[in-house]
Amino acid sequence: MDDSRSDSELVAAVRERGDQKALDALLERHLHAIWRFGIKMCRNAEDAKDVLQDTMLAAARTAREFRGDSSVSTWLYTIARSYCIKKRRRSKFAPDAHVELEDASMYGHELTASGPSPDDAASSGEIAAALERALGELDVSQREVILLRDVEGLTAPEVGAVLGLGVEAVKSRLHRARFALREKLAPLLDGSGAPEPVEGCPDMVPVFSQYLEGDIGPDECARMQRHVDACPRCRGACDALKTTLSLCRARARRGVVPPAVQDLVRKALREMTAMRG
Repeated sequence: MDDSRSDSELVAAVRERGDQKALDALLERHLHAIWRFGIKMCRNAEDAKDVLQDTMLAAARTAREFRGDSSVSTWLYTIARSYCIKKRRRSKFAPDAHVELEDASMYGHELTASGPSPDDAASSGEIAAALERALGELDVSQREVILLRDVEGLTAPEVGAVLGLGVEAVKSRLHRARFALREKLAPLLDGSGAPEPVEGCPDMVPVFSQYLEGDIGPDECARMQRHVDACPRCRGACDALKTTLSLCRARARRGVVPPAVQDLVRKALREMTAMRG
């Protein structure tokens, strides 16, 4: 459904006039993002289908109450996360599912390094498959912060709103999650496990992660760049993390809802609308 109005304009139309077409357009716009989040969190297509449908129905029921204090995506991810939590509580086991990740740059500035380009990295089926396994192996709290920040591109404050955390807590969890994910991919990215410490070298993975979140000032950034330029080990560590994060964003928008699932969700929404009408 093609509607050029912004999210805020669609929300206003729903709240002020109960505009059903605006509501349909709003939910349709975010359908695929919620599906991606659900399937990567649940690791199971059937559960992800339920999460998507439950989220869309809950959003449709409460849309006129949405005040716009957060973005629409933050509101929908918060609802979806609550249903994911319910699924985890009901299921002792979470079967693996193949999840496709799309190439897009999410950071406007980077420490320069000489690693493989995002396109080259994303073209490797072996690394893409390893990334999916690594995401599935992360602790749930780490997986969700990676998905929201590095896959879906929410800001740290938006991630905090979804998770009920302060920004500093989000960043702390994010740095640990990025480090864990990078370590799981290290054998493929640099041909070894976790790099051995070298005297005088900082641990570049958390430093680079902090840099991406704007937690390192320009003077410190310049100092670290000089070190990276002169140190192959630290340059390799930066390259590996850059590749990991590029893979997280790579192919993300290809995670579209299967047509059959789209039809089911739309049918459920139509039936709910008819019952309420």
